[in-house]
Amino acid sequence: MKTVQRSEILDYATYEENRGIFQKEVFSAKARRRILLGDCLTFLFENALTVRYQVQEMMRAEKIVREKDIRHELETYNSILGGDGELGCCLMIEIEDPQERDLKLREWINLPKHVYAELQDGTKIYARFDPAQIGSDRLSSVQYLKFSVKGVAPVALGTDLPGCEAKTLLTDDQRAALQEDLEEK
Repeated sequence: MKTVQRSEILDYATYEENRGIFQKEVFSAKARRRILLGDCLTFLFENALTVRYQVQEMMRAEKIVREKDIRHELETYNSILGGDGELGCCLMIEIEDPQERDLKLREWINLPKHVYAELQDGTKIYARFDPAQIGSDRLSSVQYLKFSVKGVAPVALGTDLPGCEAKTLLTDDQRAALQEDLEEK
């Protein structure tokens, strides 16, 4: 997966001048990479464009100008992307009711062991989660994970966690977007 290079990052003032046009491109890309699973699991697969947007937005919001701080943002957001043959994404556990959310984040502590991408041949590739986002008694409602899909876009996403079982077939457009990301150098 292609990472964002420092040379692609604009200073926040120049970015502000072009932000509206850039946002349209990014929001279109994000729409193709947003996959809903069950009632409350949303996967947002990242690529170089969406990561560049996140870095630019952080620089804009926090008025970041120092080179070391810009490089820190690049390193942080590039780490979300998958490596060669991998897909990286953000998983958001979206439960509006605070009490229900707290309960589910505790009940689903083992969710990281049960989220998978399914390939065309039926092979299930289980996600690698960031262990820093899993506490001793609960999950964070935002998780960063990677799927080692060996360069092939999955046909489905699912979870086989008891009480949270779900599977979603990807659309042709979603699969094409993920395949493009896997092939981008």
